[in-house]
Amino acid sequence: MRYLYCRVTVNGVPKDISTKRIWHPSKWSVSAGRATGNKEDTKTLNAYLDTLTSKIYEAKRSLIEANKEVTSEAIKNILLGRTEGGKTILPIFREHNDQIAALIGADFAPGTLERYETCMKHTRDFIKWKYQADDFEIKNLDYEFISQYEFWLKAVKKISHNTTMKYLANFKKIVLLCVKRGWLLRDPFYAFKFSKREVDRQALTEVELKRVWEKDMGDGRLALVKDIFLFCCYTGLAYADIYKLKRTEIADGIDGGKWITTKRQKTDSPSRIPILPMAMEIMEKYEDHPQCENENRVLPVLSNQKMNSYLKEIADLCGIQKNITFHLARHTFATTVTLTNGVPIESVSKMLGHRNIKTTQQYAKIVDKKISDDMARLKDILRR
Repeated sequence: MRYLYCRVTVNGVPKDISTKRIWHPSKWSVSAGRATGNKEDTKTLNAYLDTLTSKIYEAKRSLIEANKEVTSEAIKNILLGRTEGGKTILPIFREHNDQIAALIGADFAPGTLERYETCMKHTRDFIKWKYQADDFEIKNLDYEFISQYEFWLKAVKKISHNTTMKYLANFKKIVLLCVKRGWLLRDPFYAFKFSKREVDRQALTEVELKRVWEKDMGDGRLALVKDIFLFCCYTGLAYADIYKLKRTEIADGIDGGKWITTKRQKTDSPSRIPILPMAMEIMEKYEDHPQCENENRVLPVLSNQKMNSYLKEIADLCGIQKNITFHLARHTFATTVTLTNGVPIESVSKMLGHRNIKTTQQYAKIVDKKISDDMARLKDILRR
């Protein structure tokens, strides 16, 4: 079985249009451009193709009568129901992303732009896959488009459910811009259910964390990446936050010790974190680093892509099988460093800069050691 396409060629310029039909190659006449045989399905398909051919000639005639240029693209647009001058998705997406790019460092992190650029590419590729078109008119956006987009992300691109939901949430922002500007009368996401599936968030164990700390990485890039990663393990900062962390955001806390006082790049929520001795040791190590001095930075952080690449090498050197990324450092702070050692989840939530404690509960699953310690205390009480 193969998909059937209709090709319209004007002045040597071809445009393919999907018939949205499939047929057996062995029962097809290339010269006639029709299905062969006398069965009912053959007659039905050929009748449809005859109708499509008539519509193509009607489109050509309408262009001539309107004194417009007859092109294969113009004929295709008429067949697909596109009106001249109708607003389409991708230029709006491009405008949105360009505005984010102009606000990098002020309102947005580089990673935000990267996510929207990837989402725009996926949207473009989906439109080509589903509609055999270079763009899609905003006024035609509907629930069918959204549900098929979800299917394509999962089935064709093999993207996980939760990541698919994130891409669709990014796309929804573009759609709502169109609704607010009056280009779309109704939100096509109205009946769409966003749902995330719970995942097992990994973190380094106390043994693994100690192994990374004690592993000698020399004094090159691996040593630098190791230090920055460990600093995040002991502070809970995400990559975007450690990347922008300034020396002026280190201040004396209520206890007389040094605290990090910053705002999370992702949520703009305040985050106040007492600096543990391990993090302080790393911070002091880079006091005289030229980049830190010149740019008022706490640590000389590399690009996220390079850092994660080096972390994989560090994991191999330390004999750790987990996929170590910088976000794993944040999980490690929430579980191994804080909750496991009895820090209340409310305090952990404040330090992580979460607006809702439910978010902290997703990051900071109580690990087995904490459960074991709690139950051991209960056993002691019951024995008395």
